Amino acid sequence: MSTATSPDAADRDAAPQFVLPLVVRIERDAPPARTDALETAARAVLTLLSDERATAEDGEWAQAVRDWQDARIRKVVRRARGAEWRRAESLPGITVTGGTAEVRVFPPVPLDGWPKDLARLQVSGTELADPHPPAPADRAYPVLWMNPEVTMSAGKAMAQAGHGAQLAWWELDDQERESWRKAGFPLAVRTPAPAEWAVLTATALPVVRDAGFTEVAPGSSTVVADHPALPR
Repeated sequence: MSTATSPDAADRDAAPQFVLPLVVRIERDAPPARTDALETAARAVLTLLSDERATAEDGEWAQAVRDWQDARIRKVVRRARGAEWRRAESLPGITVTGGTAEVRVFPPVPLDGWPKDLARLQVSGTELADPHPPAPADRAYPVLWMNPEVTMSAGKAMAQAGHGAQLAWWELDDQERESWRKAGFPLAVRTPAPAEWAVLTATALPVVRDAGFTEVAPGSSTVVADHPALPR
């Protein structure tokens, strides 16, 4: 499980807890590339946040999204293939496709109230690799920078990339959000050199600090959300 912390974390802990489920399709003979999976997960989170079912006052997902955002911003990535993936696709949600990756995002659910067909899916086993080193990021577009000193499974990193995208989204005004949405949420996920990471974390850009429930130490800085519209 991955959680983004905030200054009012104590208040968020007192609220009912919800989680945003994401499912990545990992077929045995055709697993997605790691970086593409991270980028697709981030775009999936943004797609849900901007969907009318989540943004409209009377949208069918609006209350669940509000409840989720009032508590800790938890995301869990599970994997599916074959019939598991087909069952997941039959549930209300949005499938986002990258170059090699397919990620389905679902409206938030109570922490202990997962739909049966999602609860049975495995969290482990999301080890993915890039067949080739990713090309340098085009800094004219948003970049989610991953901490080079923190090791994470692909599933954990996908959740962290989603957190970073969400923090950037929160910082944008309505016009900037709409422009990003209309462009199809272009973004890159990259890992900088340690020296560049130190520079990035010293800016005013949003930083994901994990609650430390899984894989990383509490308070670890995992992602810097570098959107061109955000001040440094």
